[in-house]
Amino acid sequence: MQVYGLVGNPVGHSLSPPMHEAAYEATGVDARYVTFEPELSAIEAAITGADALGIAGLNVTIPFKQDVLELVDPDPLAERIGAVNTIDFGPDGPVGYNTDAAGVTRALERHGVELDGSAAVVVGAGGAGRAAAFALADAGSSVHIANRTPAKAEELASAVPGATGGGLDTLDRIHDADILVNATSVGMEAPDETPVPASYLHADLAVLDAVYTPIETRLLREAADAGAVTVDGAWMLLLQGVEAFEVWTGLDAPVEAMNTALRSHLSDD
Repeated sequence: MQVYGLVGNPVGHSLSPPMHEAAYEATGVDARYVTFEPELSAIEAAITGADALGIAGLNVTIPFKQDVLELVDPDPLAERIGAVNTIDFGPDGPVGYNTDAAGVTRALERHGVELDGSAAVVVGAGGAGRAAAFALADAGSSVHIANRTPAKAEELASAVPGATGGGLDTLDRIHDADILVNATSVGMEAPDETPVPASYLHADLAVLDAVYTPIETRLLREAADAGAVTVDGAWMLLLQGVEAFEVWTGLDAPVEAMNTALRSHLSDD
C-alpha cells in the first residue's frame, strides 16, 4: 500500500483526504491519504522523515509551501513561482511541483474560458496570486496584478513575463479585462466582504474566486448578477488535487468522483 498525505499547520479542516481517498477507490489504487502537522520549525525533519519512511507523495499547504522549495528538487514551474505544493518521492529523491497553477488554468478552461490572448487581473500577490499570475501568463494571458501593497505586486510582475503590477487603485483595469482571479482570502473570514467593487464587474468577464468557504462568495454573487462566468474556489482546489494525483500515479484522475467527494464535504460544513 502506498501512503500519500498533506503536510501543513494547521490541517485539521482539510478537504484533501476525502477527495484523494475517492480517487484511489475509483481507480483501484492501493493507497491511503493522511495528514501531518509538524511544528513550524520541524518541516525539514518532516520531509526527510517522510522520504526515509517511504511516503510516496505529499501535498504541502500553509505555511510550508516556500520552505520546502529548498528541501526538494523543484521542477522549473515551481522554481519560478517560488513555492511547492506537491512532492513526489521518487528513487532519485523528492521532486517538487506547483499544481496550484494547473488548478487555476484547468478550472477556467473547464468553464469554457479562453486563456490565450486574454487580459487577466489577479488580485493578490501571495502564494495563490503568484501561482495564478505565472499560470495565466504561461497560457498566453496578459496579466495585471493588483495588491494591497503595490510594491509586492510590482515585484511579482517583474518576474512574470509581460505582467504589470500596482495597488488596489488599479482595479479599474477589470473594466477591460476578460478574466478576474481573486487570490486573496477576502470573502472567507468575512463572507459579506469582496475585494472588487461590483461596478467593475461585467458580462464579458470570467471570475475565479480562490475562496471556497463559503462556496458562493459575495464576489461570485455580484459577478453572476453582472452576467459574468463564475468559477468557485472548489474547482481550483479540485483541479490542483487532480494534477497532484496524476503526478503521483501516472493515471488519469477520476475527476467526477473527486468532485463529488469534495462537494459532499463542503455541503456538510
